[in-house]
Amino acid sequence: MTYPTHTSFKPVPVRPFIYIDAAETRLFLPRGSRNLSPEGWSRGYSGSIKAEWKAIAQAKGFELIQRIRDKSHIVLRCHSCGELTGHKLFTLRTARLACAACRHRTIVATAHEAGLEFLGYDPDYHKIGIYHAVCGHTALRQFGQIERIASGQCKLRCESCHSGKEADEAADRGWQLLGSDPKGHPNYRMYQHGCGHRQRIARANMQSGRFQCTACGEGWATAPSNIYAIRLELPTGLKAVKLGFSRDPQSRLHHQLLLQPGIQAELLRTIPQPTGHAALCQEKALHRALKKSHPDAIIPHDHFRDWLSVKTEIYGSEIEPQITKCLDKIRKE
Repeated sequence: MTYPTHTSFKPVPVRPFIYIDAAETRLFLPRGSRNLSPEGWSRGYSGSIKAEWKAIAQAKGFELIQRIRDKSHIVLRCHSCGELTGHKLFTLRTARLACAACRHRTIVATAHEAGLEFLGYDPDYHKIGIYHAVCGHTALRQFGQIERIASGQCKLRCESCHSGKEADEAADRGWQLLGSDPKGHPNYRMYQHGCGHRQRIARANMQSGRFQCTACGEGWATAPSNIYAIRLELPTGLKAVKLGFSRDPQSRLHHQLLLQPGIQAELLRTIPQPTGHAALCQEKALHRALKKSHPDAIIPHDHFRDWLSVKTEIYGSEIEPQITKCLDKIRKE
């Protein structure tokens, strides 16, 4: 059975109890009885109470108070919490009794431990509670998951906040998040570009920028690009500089270049170029000049093969000043 985990609206929660008199005496109801009309619970039933029923209730941790609603229902007082619970006579005689008030107290306390406020029970699915999160949104979660959050086994992820984050990621790249993937793939979303074109895009690609609008997108050769220099320090102690070109140097650094954690990396220079072709020509000219003037600064692939997703264009940090000087000169041209 599928069930919702969050909602953008505030559902009407179901309370676990009703008031049965003018003094606002609370009567807690078992899950299966919460949909019965409240008026019926405030109506007493004049039938006699057998001593046998009282003895059964005592043995099960309750005191039988009265008959209520009709011939099938009774009111019990829990020996543990002192609250009243409505039950069926059949349940009293044949089943293990559960105090709805004790259960409710546990749910409220667990929600507090998880950093949430329990609002009530979901009207459509008995295993779900409605909670108010610290971010201000309403979340629907199974009680078992709240127990895991309270014990530190996992954390609550608010889908409303997460959707807002995804929308911001898209807006930063000129796209609008429309919703989930119409084909049902969990890693894809449906977006709309500034040109009006709608497209399925993997969220990871939206984050990294490794995609184009299939309606108006440019190829790499004609699209604006950049020459960049990245300072690197590997856990092995190797200090180096990566020189290259990319349409999105930040994406190159954070999503493509580094193969393992623990690498210190910093974007030193970004020099905009009108086209990818222009950036490629400038980059190749720089590499030819550096190989000629500083052949000993070229770092062999074996020194970084396990750490970086490239095979060449890595230089020792000793020529970093020369590289940045060359890039600054290109910027001024």
